[in-house]
Amino acid sequence: MAIRFQYNKTSLQQLEKQLKVRERSLPTIKSKESALRLEVKRTKDEVVRLELQLEQEIQSYENMTALWNEFTPELIAVKDVLLSTRKIAGVVVPVLEEVEFETRHYSLFSSPSWYMEGIELLKKLARTGIGAEFSGMKLELLEHARKKTTQKVNLFEKVQIPGYKDAIRKVKRYMEDEESLSKSSQKIMRANLEKRKMKEEETV
Repeated sequence: MAIRFQYNKTSLQQLEKQLKVRERSLPTIKSKESALRLEVKRTKDEVVRLELQLEQEIQSYENMTALWNEFTPELIAVKDVLLSTRKIAGVVVPVLEEVEFETRHYSLFSSPSWYMEGIELLKKLARTGIGAEFSGMKLELLEHARKKTTQKVNLFEKVQIPGYKDAIRKVKRYMEDEESLSKSSQKIMRANLEKRKMKEEETV
């Protein structure tokens, strides 16, 4: 990113102002990045844990396969998924509050005795599965925000701050050179005026 500037005092003041803004906000952005990095790691662990839990739950019910053939899948459905949001290092992420189920009426007398337990098992599986999905979504949002924040840190640290410092140095050097040239030319002019004056006095 090329920093545009002019070799004058106004431009120098603008450059110094822009540099201060970036230097002041860099620690805040860095702390946001480290908070997001930590949260990304925590969420990754959560996703792994929930996926493993889901796998284990499915495996533990595999011995009931023969019984599931008797089960009517229409008996239970997810009615609603209640969500809330919370901010993590300035990033709004969804939080899974509750999974609501709709259970169709069935006869306790004519249905197999394990139906009630089966419904509860399905609810547990659904909660774990939906929880894993939401953790995955949360991870994507946090990962995206973390990448953007890292890019901003790198932009400030490696490009803009050194760029502004370099531009300030160039403008200051130019203005110092201009000032010393101006002083030198004033000295030469003064010397020439004095010479002329002396010649005029000699001729009188």
